[in-house]
Amino acid sequence: MAAILEMKNITKDFSGVRALDNVNMEVEEGQIHALVGENGAGKSTLMNVLSGVYPYGTYEGDICYKGALCKFAGIKDSEKLGIVIIHQELALVPLLSIGENMFLGNEQKTAFTVDWDKTYHRADELLQTVGLNESSRTLIKDIGVAKQQLVEIAKALSKSVKLLILDEPTSSLTEEDSQKLLDLIVNLKGEGVTSIIISHKLNEVIGVADKITILRDGHTIETLVKGLDDVSEPHIVKDMVGREMTGRFPKRESHVGDVSFEIENWNVHHPLYGRKVCDNVSLTLHRGEVVGISGLIGAGRTELAMSMFGRSYGANISGTMRIDGQEVKLHSPKEAIAHKLAYITEDRKGNGLILSKTIRENTTLAKMSRISKNGVVDTDLEISEAAAYTEKLLVKCSSIEQLVNNLSGGNQQKVLVSKWMFAEPDILIMDDPTRGIDVGAKYEIYTIINQLVAEGKTVLMISSEMPEVLGMCDRIYVMYEGRIVGEMEKAEATQEGIMSLILEAAKEYAKNE
Repeated sequence: MAAILEMKNITKDFSGVRALDNVNMEVEEGQIHALVGENGAGKSTLMNVLSGVYPYGTYEGDICYKGALCKFAGIKDSEKLGIVIIHQELALVPLLSIGENMFLGNEQKTAFTVDWDKTYHRADELLQTVGLNESSRTLIKDIGVAKQQLVEIAKALSKSVKLLILDEPTSSLTEEDSQKLLDLIVNLKGEGVTSIIISHKLNEVIGVADKITILRDGHTIETLVKGLDDVSEPHIVKDMVGREMTGRFPKRESHVGDVSFEIENWNVHHPLYGRKVCDNVSLTLHRGEVVGISGLIGAGRTELAMSMFGRSYGANISGTMRIDGQEVKLHSPKEAIAHKLAYITEDRKGNGLILSKTIRENTTLAKMSRISKNGVVDTDLEISEAAAYTEKLLVKCSSIEQLVNNLSGGNQQKVLVSKWMFAEPDILIMDDPTRGIDVGAKYEIYTIINQLVAEGKTVLMISSEMPEVLGMCDRIYVMYEGRIVGEMEKAEATQEGIMSLILEAAKEYAKNE
């Protein structure tokens, strides 16, 4: 089978740091080619070079597409040839319709104006192609993340895509929605679309990819061919991290102490629409304990977490909250932090970090009083503290003065954890703390969690990945439609058991509707 793409000796530097070092990659036409590696391995950088995000002249090496040498000055040049990239952070405008988003910058024009009938008609056709049963006049804000991913693929098809690049397409999706998206990619392969998929979910990669290229520290390690090479998860992980990993979750001895935090009959309403998003939730956490909250996307887990963190989400919040047995009323995140409560958001780029600031500035942001006096920052102390946390959490960076925006996702996540560890909390609410990061970085985050509870702190972990909840948590609460529908001890918890609770709750909910 002929190669549609060859990337030869690609080298790319950022401020003296080498992100790619003589990387080579060959993609055959009509195949699904996976690109895997730890955070910071250079995967997204390589695809940004390919798509023209990093234009010709900012890197060394050659890109050959369909046998021709390419020198893309920008992303429009690559799109003209049918190379379309869908980034992990979706580039859709929430207050515009699906149809408007789909043809933004590629408007369906008459001589003097946009032909809206043609726009929406063509958009509806493309939505049918990707299996999305929505009107193209629907606003993006009114559809979920899974459907937005399908809109991005439909948008790519509108550009006559020949080579589709998907960067972590399933990182925010449920298992069911992930499988639907992967099935669509396989179907597109049957229609002649070649795909490059970046993913940390190795089971998905193994399931759909014809070839797998592994990067480590900016170098090509090897390319595996399904049917010829060993494409097992242990083999891929070993190549990714450069060592054997005997287990996904570090071992921990549980030493559960006294109750540190509890809520009782906790109710939260949507701030705009008034509907109840958390319904009489009660839960109890102990020192030295990792407690999980499992449930489908939309179950109300994030809403619950944010409402507990100084009412940073929700309206008409009622119920009782106790910290160390004392009833407290937290009306702001500042008050929550003062009571040694921290919330590590699932949205590190939107709400967790200031991307345009340095590692140093982000690390100390949650508790400036620790490095300032009378409103004046002690810069030497700030540098010392930020450097200590950067070293402790093994953040890969050129220095603590590096902008957070230039870090990989996994290293951004470590900076976010550093920020809240610096605030010296006793209770940490961690909302999908490993979303979109690789297996090696996940292990490091898990090790940090174990260290925190070993020190007597409490961790409440929300996760969309059931194996993560089962592997890390001493107890698990299960949520459905804003309610706690079950509780399991680690010894009795299974994926089947959690799903059984959810399905029973769904039946009961449907009966009462």
